Amino acid sequence: MIELNKEELSVKINAAIEQLRPFLHADGGDMELVEITDEAIVKVRLLGTCSDCTMSVMTLKAGLEEAIKKVAPEVVSVEAVNSPSLV
Repeated sequence: MIELNKEELSVKINAAIEQLRPFLHADGGDMELVEITDEAIVKVRLLGTCSDCTMSVMTLKAGLEEAIKKVAPEVVSVEAVNSPSLV
């Protein structure tokens, strides 16, 4: 198993979140990095309107995950620790 440099990864991930932040703020939302697991799964917390928005799953997968994988291809996936359930 490849040893992850979580400190370096968190800098890259936070930079990717920063790039999305203006769009999130425009809709009254935000997100923060919570954890990088040993399996290279990034966990984020959805804040503000993102925490109960039905489109947040799309934002997470199409926006944040794509941006993170560009700067940190070793990341397997991005998950929200408080993602709204899909109905």
